[in-house]
Amino acid sequence: MRYLIGVDIGTSATKTILMDENGVILSQASRAYPMMQPANGWAEQRPDDWLEASFETIRSVVEDAGVDPGNVKGIGLSGQMHGLVMLDENDRPIRDSIIWCDQRSYEQLEEMTAALPYEKWLEITANPPIAAWTAAKILWVRAHESENLARCRHILLPKDYVRFGLTGDFATDVSDASGMQLMDVKNRCWSDEVLDALGIDKALLPKIYESAEVTGYLTEEAARRCGLTTQCAVVGGSADNAGAAIGSGIVLDGDAFTTIGTSAIVYTALDNYKSVPGGSLHLCCSSVPGGYFTMGGPQAAGLSVEWFREKFCHGLEEEARESGRPVFELINEKTAQIQPGSDRLIYLPFLMGERTPHMNPKYRGAFVGLNTVHGQAHMLRAIMEGITYSLADCNDILKGMGTFVKEMRVCGGGSRNPVWRRIMADLYECDVVTLTQEEGPAYGEAILAGVGTGVFDDVRTAAKKLTGTDKRVSPVEEETMIYRKYHKIYQKVYDHLVSDFDDLYEV
Repeated sequence: MRYLIGVDIGTSATKTILMDENGVILSQASRAYPMMQPANGWAEQRPDDWLEASFETIRSVVEDAGVDPGNVKGIGLSGQMHGLVMLDENDRPIRDSIIWCDQRSYEQLEEMTAALPYEKWLEITANPPIAAWTAAKILWVRAHESENLARCRHILLPKDYVRFGLTGDFATDVSDASGMQLMDVKNRCWSDEVLDALGIDKALLPKIYESAEVTGYLTEEAARRCGLTTQCAVVGGSADNAGAAIGSGIVLDGDAFTTIGTSAIVYTALDNYKSVPGGSLHLCCSSVPGGYFTMGGPQAAGLSVEWFREKFCHGLEEEARESGRPVFELINEKTAQIQPGSDRLIYLPFLMGERTPHMNPKYRGAFVGLNTVHGQAHMLRAIMEGITYSLADCNDILKGMGTFVKEMRVCGGGSRNPVWRRIMADLYECDVVTLTQEEGPAYGEAILAGVGTGVFDDVRTAAKKLTGTDKRVSPVEEETMIYRKYHKIYQKVYDHLVSDFDDLYEV
């Protein structure tokens, strides 16, 4: 029997699985680490925390499964996107990594649009200048820590620092590289035009591979620490959502999934490159060779529910303790009693500013339409609906591009909520289905490792064979008609408040 490992280097923890060649997960492990916030809006992590977590969890899954290390054929790596890792001449991190949710680079966007016109950014990188992406972070370091950039010899993404620790190779994959905003996305290579315009040395960047290509093999030291052999290959891997797509079977044109965690996204696979009007959705290379994906959705999804629960649901927490039931079970029961539209209450899910489809860090959250009939359950359901309106906005952009999603797979914490699945089905106007397994990115990476090492024939065939669906919810026409009306009002409310959010931000 041959075995494969998938490693997901996330923001809160690294999660690792070991599966056999039939796709059965034999063991899994997780190790958490901190995120530092040295200033308001900043977010950093220590690269060696990711590496140590990867060593420990890989060794743990191998030992727990009791498999022959020589039969573990490959490792796939998934990671949080956009993080900036800078190495010096000794291949050591110069500073802590500035990670994806850091917003300090907002002022660098003016420098980027001065270097190249907005339309040129869309043409080459497929996305408008974005503060959270890696290019803006590099410019921030040059402006504020020039001595660090002068010492820099290699620039890597989070998962690719782990790859370096495992193999000694400087490499990345097309999906993760897409999120650096230094890549010619259509042609799947670094963009000399962008690098020249920004004054960034191409020699600092790693070689780009397709996700299932072998990029190297474990060094003797890494093999010892992982409990494996130097014959174990490491493949290109992918960005976290691209890996989750493989692990969810989202590999054919028009396949889509929604994940609702702290943030939420709707991810749609494309066989071919398609320009997104105005850059209103992120467009990146996918982990399917030659494929692409669009991605969009609100930053404060599960975060909105958690915020409201912590601040305004103390009675609900007490009821959960007294009854011995999970608080989210009570939330499901209460919101199920509220009719679609929450009695004319609309929530704007912009607690943390917004990315796609309305990219502006100045936007803020709001309840619109409050009156005395509304209670806790109305507001909780309105939050779920507001998040789904934003996701439906992304789906509507896809429809305008000629991509019509026929079935939406769902994962993440929000997918376990039957009320929320019903709302999604009604607003997406298609079936919403859960997955038989939800290991997501790590599972997708194990599949990619299997393709790269010859255990599986190709990415699409393996992903479709090894992933399956469970519960299915179909849209109800009467509810869909109601939500169409509310969705239009949601969009108008957003348009009416844009200038007010700008003014409020400047006070």
